[in-house]
Amino acid sequence: MKIRRATPRDAEELKILYFNYLTAFPPKEEQNMDKWRDLIGKLEKDERQFLLVAEEEGRVVSSVQVAIIEGLTHNVRPFAVIENVVTHADYRNRGFASALLEEATRIAKRFHCYKVFLETGSNKESTLRFYRNNGFEIDAKHSCLKRL
Repeated sequence: MKIRRATPRDAEELKILYFNYLTAFPPKEEQNMDKWRDLIGKLEKDERQFLLVAEEEGRVVSSVQVAIIEGLTHNVRPFAVIENVVTHADYRNRGFASALLEEATRIAKRFHCYKVFLETGSNKESTLRFYRNNGFEIDAKHSCLKRL
């Protein structure tokens, strides 16, 4: 297993992961893959946003995105937000997502974040147990969403 930052050449494999295994409602419109590659290229160079992938035998099989957000609380320390944790179904239960969450946490520690906030759209007990097993608490705070 190799953990690394995503590069523009990963766009097609990330599209497969996102639309087949991450969202229950993939977009119906065709995706502009030039825009995907452009954004991934920008994230690859960003000092505070990380699109990480786990690679097995040259194939992207899992991904996670982490962003470092500056904050004024906790003695002006930042916090990290993790989103879009996804693993190809054929590669689940093999430690890929756990390794990515570990790397995301290392990044947060490197930036001296006071917390790591992980967002999930799943209420499945197996998913929540996975996050608990990786050191995350299911807390009493609520995420409030306003779609734009």
